[in-house]
Amino acid sequence: MQNDNVLLSLNTISQRYGDSLIVDGLSLSLARGRIGCLLGPSGCGKTTVLRCIAGFEEISGGEIVINGEPVSTPQHHLPAEQRRIGMVFQDYALFPHLTAEQNIGFGLHKLSRTERKIRQDELLTLIGLNEAAKLYPHQLSGGQQQRIALARALAPRPQLLLLDEPFSNLDVELRERLCHDVREIIKREGTTALMVTHDQHEAFAVADDIAIMHQGHIQQWDSAYNLYHRPVNRFVADFIGKGVFLQGVVLEGSRVETELGILEGELHSPCARGCVVDLLLRPDDIVHDDASPLTAAVIDKAFQGADILYTLQLKSGVQILSLVPSHHNHAIGQAIGICLVTDHLIAFNPELGE
Repeated sequence: MQNDNVLLSLNTISQRYGDSLIVDGLSLSLARGRIGCLLGPSGCGKTTVLRCIAGFEEISGGEIVINGEPVSTPQHHLPAEQRRIGMVFQDYALFPHLTAEQNIGFGLHKLSRTERKIRQDELLTLIGLNEAAKLYPHQLSGGQQQRIALARALAPRPQLLLLDEPFSNLDVELRERLCHDVREIIKREGTTALMVTHDQHEAFAVADDIAIMHQGHIQQWDSAYNLYHRPVNRFVADFIGKGVFLQGVVLEGSRVETELGILEGELHSPCARGCVVDLLLRPDDIVHDDASPLTAAVIDKAFQGADILYTLQLKSGVQILSLVPSHHNHAIGQAIGICLVTDHLIAFNPELGE
C-alpha cells in the first residue's frame, strides 16, 4: 500500500547496458518535501538512476512510482514530458537567445501572460536576481546561471525536482555558498528533490537524506550524521569523511582493548568476547591534550584555517588522524599528548568488513 507521505519510490529497480548490470535491485523512498541525494564515486550508477526517474531511460526490472503512480516498469514507460519533473542539468542548459526572465518562463506557456509574469517575478525574487531579469546567459556569472536554471525548473511547480551534479562547474568557494542557497530556495518552494553528486560536502550541505551508492547498490540511506558516525559497512566508513582503523580486541559488553587503552562506548557492531575488530577513529575522536600521558609523534600536518589536521604515529607505527585548533601549532617530529573521546564505537570484522 502506497504511503501518502512518500512522493518517490524505487522498488528493486535494475538497469542494464548490454551485458553490464549498472543498477541492481535498488530501492528507496523519498518523503514529500524532503531533499534526497545519491552520493557515490564515478561509475556507481547514480546518474543512471536519475535518468531512469526522469524518464530518459527505461528500466530493466522493478518499478518507479511517483506520487502514487507507477511511471516505469519493464512493461510500462510514462514519457518524460508527462511525469511533471523539473530538471537542473550539470551545464544548466539555458537557452542563449532568451533572457533570464524568458528562460524562467519557458515552461509556463499554458499560463496567461499576466500569470506567467507573476510567476517569473516571484522566482526572480526568490533567487535574488530581479536585477538580472533582462540579461542573457552569457552576461551572467556561473552562480547566476545556476540560479536561473533552478528557477526555470521550479517554475511549473513540478511534483519532483531532479538535480544532476548541479555545482560541478563552479569554483569551490562559490559552490559552498550556493549549496546553502539552493537548499533554501527548494525548501521555500516546498518542493521534493533528488540530487546526484560525487561530493560529500555538497550532499551534506543540501540533502536531508543521503544514499551512499556503490556498484549499482545503495549501501546506506540515512542522515549525514549517521553516515559519518554510524556507517553500516566498511565502504561507507571509508567513503564518508576521514578516518583510520585501529585494531582492538573485544573484552565484554562495550569495552574494547586497543593500543590506546581500553575504550568504552556504544558498540555499534556487537561482537563476542575475544573478537578481533577494526575500530573506526575519526579525526575528531582524537583530542589534543598536553596533560595526557598518552603521546604520539607528528609526522604530517595540513593547515585548514581554524584547524590543523595532524597525522600522528603511535609507538607501534600505526598512524592516526587528529583535528586540532590551529593555535596548537606543533612541529613535525614533535610528540604531543592525546586522548580519545568516543561516544560510540564503530567496529568492523576485518575479514567481513561488517
